[in-house]
Amino acid sequence: MTRTITVPTLITDRLTLRLPAAGDFEAYAAYMASQRPGQITPRSNRFDAWLSFAAELGHWALHGYGMFAVQEKSSGKTAGMVGFFDPEGWPEPELGWTLFEGFEGGGYAHEAAICARDWAYGDLGWKSVISITVADNARSIRLMERLGATLESNWTYPSGQDALIYRHPGPGAAP
Repeated sequence: MTRTITVPTLITDRLTLRLPAAGDFEAYAAYMASQRPGQITPRSNRFDAWLSFAAELGHWALHGYGMFAVQEKSSGKTAGMVGFFDPEGWPEPELGWTLFEGFEGGGYAHEAAICARDWAYGDLGWKSVISITVADNARSIRLMERLGATLESNWTYPSGQDALIYRHPGPGAAP
């Protein structure tokens, strides 16, 4: 049996959102090995990072949506991952983001998240999307609020960690 999946390439002023590729793994592995604030599931070795990276690709095959690799147009470097995550045990698809070291603070997550959310609302026909974070991830919470998302409820990750669910404004709503 052959299954073909189509992953769009989305373009913003400064970024290209595309299917993750093997060349993105080094930056991904470095991020996953870090113990950065707000990182929910730090990995300590390349094998675990590879499994997680491969799962990002498998998500596209299973759901028809997933995380995009975010490429900075000016440098061609992989700046992070932004897109959708809906594993077993999640309440509904989540819009999430991860920026790699050296790419934080420049508005890339905001720019890419708006682009991905617009794609989900337009091309996928979604009417709603959430984002999830831990309570002490202030940067992520600020971004959610900048995207117009509002705190909806408390939630517990399948791992047992407490989290917060933020609801994004629906299609056509500002911002």
